[in-house]
Amino acid sequence: MANASIDFFEAQFQRQLRQGELALNPFEQAALAHVRGDMLDYGCGLGNLALAAARRGCRVLALDASATAIAHLQEVAAREHLPLEAREADLRSVVPEGRFDTIACIGLLMFFDCATAQRQLERLQALLRPGGVLVLNVLVRGTTYLGMFDAAGHCLFEEDGLLQGMAGWQMLHQAHQEFDAPGGTRKVFLTLIARKPG
Repeated sequence: MANASIDFFEAQFQRQLRQGELALNPFEQAALAHVRGDMLDYGCGLGNLALAAARRGCRVLALDASATAIAHLQEVAAREHLPLEAREADLRSVVPEGRFDTIACIGLLMFFDCATAQRQLERLQALLRPGGVLVLNVLVRGTTYLGMFDAAGHCLFEEDGLLQGMAGWQMLHQAHQEFDAPGGTRKVFLTLIARKPG
């Protein structure tokens, strides 16, 4: 499943581990107040949110395409005896088993082509139990930094389309955040935290 995006994050995760950069990012901080029960961290990266949730008593399944990230998570979970299972997976196609009370998908779907991103988002929504919470964070239109994307497939989302796809859900948190990126460009993120009807 090698591609430019995975290579980008493998190098970033290895650097972060060497430098001990394991703090929750702003998106994970916003999500932490909403995690409960059985949790899926889909595209967990180094697993900072997954670990924080497990330490709070959640039963966590953490999936990522990065071998470095999954090895790190497995080691920490074993050392701390946490209720956390970490697996390497092709996130473009995997369909996790079971149902979940919380699903976090932070900073992942934009690395897929739009058809794949939409299909996997719909799968995640279906895996969430009624009353469960989805934490979704994506890059949206207006982003100008594309250097971390595989040229063959990425997706910048339309906010209106995402909201239409969650019609009837209770919106718990909605925020835009912009960050400077290399070459004088900008990353524009949308974070939605919403409760599924039921």
